[in-house]
Amino acid sequence: MSVRGGVSRRGGRERGAERRHDGGLGPPTGRQGGGSGGARAAEGARSGRREGRGRLRLRPRAGRNGANAKADNRLRPPAGRQGGGQIPAALVEALDLAFVRRAGGVLSGEYRGSGVGPGTELAQLRPYLPGDDVRQLDPAATARTGVPHVRQQVPERLLTTWLAVDVSASMAFGTADRLKTDVAEGVVDVVGMLAVRRGGKVGLLTFGAPVGRLLPPRGGRGARIGLRRALGEGVAPDGSAGEPLERTVVRLGRLARQSSLMVLISDFAGPPVWARPVAALAARHTVLAIEIRDPREQALPPVGRLTMVDPESGARIDVDTRSRRLREDYARSAAAEREAVASALRRAGTEHVVLSTAGSWARELGRRLA
Repeated sequence: MSVRGGVSRRGGRERGAERRHDGGLGPPTGRQGGGSGGARAAEGARSGRREGRGRLRLRPRAGRNGANAKADNRLRPPAGRQGGGQIPAALVEALDLAFVRRAGGVLSGEYRGSGVGPGTELAQLRPYLPGDDVRQLDPAATARTGVPHVRQQVPERLLTTWLAVDVSASMAFGTADRLKTDVAEGVVDVVGMLAVRRGGKVGLLTFGAPVGRLLPPRGGRGARIGLRRALGEGVAPDGSAGEPLERTVVRLGRLARQSSLMVLISDFAGPPVWARPVAALAARHTVLAIEIRDPREQALPPVGRLTMVDPESGARIDVDTRSRRLREDYARSAAAEREAVASALRRAGTEHVVLSTAGSWARELGRRLA
């Protein structure tokens, strides 16, 4: 979408910052201010975004030949797309160590799992019970106590990683070094590479678009190629909505039969209505929530009059960013929304990592996971 009103004056930084993936000008995703109405305008900007995701349902309209317009809802690569960028090899190794510590399963001789089961590392010794495997009897403990004891090991399982990636229209926004979808693509590539090491498997589930994509867990080089192809399709077009995060989380819980590592990648826009499903998922799996932000989503620059557009709902509103009160109310509302997201993820028992479209997202990811 493009901006009708345009900008009355812009600095050099903001000139290229307000680019949208369709070539026009647009506001920070999901941020709609209001003229000189102060707090009411800023709150209207926030509420417009909240209504955009997960509640809007678009029905395909019949064309001239009676065919529905499904082609309009296909994913589209955003203009200005650059990908996640180069990642230093040393940083990948550091991320590998951090990734291992958060793994929910193990491959023999590599990682530790939870509970007890077949393995090579001793978990505990306990008295022998009828039905126990006699091959697990521990001679030293039995001789020392005079009571037969058996060994129980740390289980050795194959690591399975699930990636839930947001491909909604809001992910095509970016005003700094790259788009939010570029950061998501880079994170998926790195996590996918680490997940398939040592025989692990990785699966993908996209949400936020009219048609989601599901890639069952698989290992090897083919798994990474599948991830790149899936994300290479782009994001949902403006004005379309798909499956919300809360339903995707429920699907993940049904798909993952054994304890796995769940990585949720999104901008987590709107109220945290997904909090309860995420908490239920975290009770059975290790959950890593990666939030992607853009600097313009947290603060409005004083660049004059703007027509701001919500890419998911299509709602528009005219604002005068020269109003100091408007900018302060907007920043306060944005900070409150982000704090609500962080609080919900913290109560759900997940690990929360915030990445930005400005700077090196890979170094920030390594710093937060170290």
